[in-house]
Amino acid sequence: MNVDDLHYSILIQWSEEDQVYLATVPELSGCITHGKTYKKALKQVKYAMEGWIEANQAIGQPIPAPRLAVLPDL
Repeated sequence: MNVDDLHYSILIQWSEEDQVYLATVPELSGCITHGKTYKKALKQVKYAMEGWIEANQAIGQPIPAPRLAVLPDL
């Protein structure tokens, strides 16, 4: 599976408490990871997405579809 071909939302936020960037995938409940830099958090979340999807497929759980961005009419 090539996670670069997946179109899931990724939210990356700085955690002052942990001093790391936290990366979550809102569509994949519980899919969260971290990195010392923004770039590392982005890299790690790709592995987390892959693992999340593979684990849920292995136990027969449905995989949510990615959310699609809807831009407002200008």
